[in-house]
Amino acid sequence: MKASRLAVTGAVAASAVVVLSSPAFAHVSVAAEGTAAKGGYAVVDFKVPNERDNASTTKLEVNFPTDHPLASVMPEPMAGWKIETTTSKLAKPVESHGKQLTEAITRVTWTATGKGIEPGYFEKFPVSIGALPEDADDLTFKAIQTYSNKEVVRWIEVQEDGAEEPETPAPVLTLSAASEDGHHGSTAAEDADAKTENASAATAAAPADSSDTTARVLGVVGIVVGALGVAYGVLAGRRRGAA
Repeated sequence: MKASRLAVTGAVAASAVVVLSSPAFAHVSVAAEGTAAKGGYAVVDFKVPNERDNASTTKLEVNFPTDHPLASVMPEPMAGWKIETTTSKLAKPVESHGKQLTEAITRVTWTATGKGIEPGYFEKFPVSIGALPEDADDLTFKAIQTYSNKEVVRWIEVQEDGAEEPETPAPVLTLSAASEDGHHGSTAAEDADAKTENASAATAAAPADSSDTTARVLGVVGIVVGALGVAYGVLAGRRRGAA
């Protein structure tokens, strides 16, 4: 009897640990594609896992910081999702890279037009943002996740220094320092443009190189033909003299 009670107690305790710890590894998070350098631009992905086995995630709302507003917020189109942005006036104008911002995008909302994120899956929601603040080490994005059964999970708790991770933490993007040469990193689009320019330059150079090689070959052929002509003339003269 005692052994049975101990087994049941152990099983319950183990289940409680799993339930309580699950948000720690399955919460909504944000990460940059590459680097997110201070003063630069970056493409960030909001990763949303489905934590339920009987409902799909059908809506995601991400609130953008107003203490460090971003002048540019551009979500990437996604099949199966309708995207809406909300622009709000700032309580106090903020200077960002020499410009006065009086309003900024403060929320991006994704609403599923199909099944959404089904149980057992996750999805990434990409957004291009910038210019990133130069006077902050990180940015906090409070998010709200809605399920098909109308359940709402608010990922809005801010991590306190020295405290344990909250049950529903808000996504936090850590910013890296700008390089000493003033380069703040580049977006995926800028990298693609650079590759295109390099390819175009190589293509443009190819005809010139090809023409130069052709000219050299023709020149050598001309010299050889000329030498053969001279040799033939000398040989013909000797034959006439002998005759």
